[in-house]
Amino acid sequence: MNIRGFFLVMWNLWDPIYFSMTRLRYIEREGERTIIRARLMRYRGKPVVLSDGTVIGKNDLLIKIHLHNAKLLKELQGYNHEIAKGKAIYRHVRETLPSVAAFLESHRRFSEIKGIVGITTLHKGSGKLGFESFPINNRLYKYYKLILLFPIYILSSQWFFKQKMSKPAYLFMSKNTLLQRYGK
Repeated sequence: MNIRGFFLVMWNLWDPIYFSMTRLRYIEREGERTIIRARLMRYRGKPVVLSDGTVIGKNDLLIKIHLHNAKLLKELQGYNHEIAKGKAIYRHVRETLPSVAAFLESHRRFSEIKGIVGITTLHKGSGKLGFESFPINNRLYKYYKLILLFPIYILSSQWFFKQKMSKPAYLFMSKNTLLQRYGK
């Protein structure tokens, strides 16, 4: 078994355990599970001001979105080129954001939630979807996330040993932007 196969097996074993230990919920579209899972969280980072004027500060409520990496990796196996993989991820996220908006609108704490956040190395092109990218300033947390995301990098990149891994960043979208772009 090669290193990519090893990491894929390990990731598929770890994912259900991780899911059961977190408060993640599947985001569904037309009864089908999408590539995004979400949970409510309190923001712990430095304050950020989004382009629409929304200020996200310490302890503000956000919906944290997670890509379902195991599912995504299965769907990307048929793609041989990095650009095609990037376009497929972009399309999956774009198609899922209306369901994220519906999840937010139906949440019992809707009025308290300021927006959505994700942490990813896949932040190129995210602005077209309405996200705003901010660096992770806490070095320990940034390296912790880098270590956690490294297996996905190995599994998703055809030439992982030749490319430098992007640094993880916060992706924010305010509640207003999400609902204006993707709400009903």
